[in-house]
Amino acid sequence: MKKQIWKPGNMLYPLPAVLVGCGDADGNTNLLTVAWTGTVCTNPPMLYISVRPERYSYDLIRKSGEFTVNLTTEKLARATDYCGVRSGRDVDKWKETHLTSGKASKLQYAPIVEESPVNLECKVTEVKELGSHHMFLASVEAVQVSEELMGKNGKFELNHAGLLVYSHGEYLNLDRTIGTFGYSVKKKKPGKKKTKK
Repeated sequence: MKKQIWKPGNMLYPLPAVLVGCGDADGNTNLLTVAWTGTVCTNPPMLYISVRPERYSYDLIRKSGEFTVNLTTEKLARATDYCGVRSGRDVDKWKETHLTSGKASKLQYAPIVEESPVNLECKVTEVKELGSHHMFLASVEAVQVSEELMGKNGKFELNHAGLLVYSHGEYLNLDRTIGTFGYSVKKKKPGKKKTKK
């Protein structure tokens, strides 16, 4: 495979396209689309989001010390894009996207998105001022999941939700399973040997 050398840049794709909910003590709330997000620790459960300081949501998160991460689906693609290209300074994103603001179970100000299949309630533990973006490291205080994704056997079937990802300027859905964790090293179950006739 022949390669080209490019200047340094962020080419780590795909990324989850999530809606971040935030708010303040005066009752102001907003939604922000974020793709610069990910897991940083399992125990304790922690994640991060990176936000430009000039964004309207930045001050809401910085002052309140909390936010929600709401996973998005194919059905939420238009709302996800809208919340990334319009500012909460100018429009009420809840109204414009017809999304429903819900109550977080452990947070005081940041709302969840009711239409999202998974809502992670987060408290900021540290802010790293890195450059164009500041990283909010946060502990996950609670998780809300849609009962519609619980299978008959009680298994949480998140991958059936039509999750949305962002890759190099495009939104894509995850719709095909290639393998499961550890499948490359699993031993094949012994089967019946074929007999020649």
